[in-house]
Amino acid sequence: MSIDNRKLTAAEAFRTGLNCAQSVLTAYAEELNLNSTSALQIASGFGGGMGRLQQTCGAVTGSFMVIGIINSRDIHDDVIRGEQTPAMIQKFNNEFLKRNSSTNCSELLNCDLKTNAGQEYFTNNNLGRKVCQKCISDSIEILESIKSSAKY
Repeated sequence: MSIDNRKLTAAEAFRTGLNCAQSVLTAYAEELNLNSTSALQIASGFGGGMGRLQQTCGAVTGSFMVIGIINSRDIHDDVIRGEQTPAMIQKFNNEFLKRNSSTNCSELLNCDLKTNAGQEYFTNNNLGRKVCQKCISDSIEILESIKSSAKY
């Protein structure tokens, strides 16, 4: 799947109500031999910075899931690939920080999603489109860059 198609798949998933982590993981489900139901279940608790705790951004945690699955010994029986996981996650994290200044959901959104006022602020300021979709798109771009430069 092309990067543009992945970005469109993830953006559409988010627009239909999936969280950021689900949107990223869903865009890679076919490549990872992961059925869409399993992808949605695995990533379901990671939206809103992990259960709306607003810690690590869901697009970031979804990307970490993709990296882990790509390098999983269950998928690829290669120790070298498994050893690359931490380095790839660190590279992803550094690039995401360069683009967004934070991986923390509360800092990215600047509102508290655990409150009604925060939910209202999120909706009224269209933060889903302005912030979350950008984070999802950035995540896919970064993942594609990391995958293409991986040494297997």
